[in-house]
Amino acid sequence: MRNEALVGYLLHQRPYQEKRALYYLFSQQHGVIHGIGKKGAPLFIPLQLFATGKRELKTFSQINISPFGSARTQAVQGDNVATADTQHQESITGQHQYAALYLNEILWRLLPTEDPLPILWQHYQDSLYKLKQPLSADELRLCLRQFESDLFNELGFSLTLDQDSLGHPIAAAQTYRFLPDVGLVPILHTEYSDSMIGHAVFNGNDILMMVEQGLSGSTLTLWSRLHRQLIDHMLDYQPLQSRLLWQQQQRYQL
Repeated sequence: MRNEALVGYLLHQRPYQEKRALYYLFSQQHGVIHGIGKKGAPLFIPLQLFATGKRELKTFSQINISPFGSARTQAVQGDNVATADTQHQESITGQHQYAALYLNEILWRLLPTEDPLPILWQHYQDSLYKLKQPLSADELRLCLRQFESDLFNELGFSLTLDQDSLGHPIAAAQTYRFLPDVGLVPILHTEYSDSMIGHAVFNGNDILMMVEQGLSGSTLTLWSRLHRQLIDHMLDYQPLQSRLLWQQQQRYQL
């Protein structure tokens, strides 16, 4: 690409020389793009810039805050334009920052380079907008679980919960272990032990409730357990820095 105009969000950045930084940009046009640009670009704010380069590492220039969050926002007419513009450019504050950092980290660590994902890009932008609003603890968790579900779908990870790994219907009285590469595996009573009690074990009744209700307040903890197992598997069980920061912040508050 040569001086191509892009709109996107920064997912991650690292220092590069004295006045520049290495950026991981989640662009609306080409998905994740790596590039070098002037230091100081903000997170969680829609940016517009120009990218040049034939190799994987591009040169970013003229990095500015985008006047609009998306094409959908641009379509708003009259007095509503300024309102939509302000909503997308408001900062994310407090504990919601840790949630936004988590979204960024799983994206830059899991998404392929230069693979357009316009639907996921829109889901990400919508999630950032939600994180700029007052949310209860459960509403915050629902926002994250919904985005994780969108991410799984885009990456081709289909969660089949209406049957076990052998193709049998889920039995309410049965206990299952979730294995990301296999699915829900029935646990025999002779196999069950205290070592199996954890985030990968589910009761059949709970699984059936997850299938019936989807993501809801009553199933939120169950979905959180399942999603965490799958995210950790996709990351090859390498720790998430955003998760560690969140845990440290929680301990500090206590």
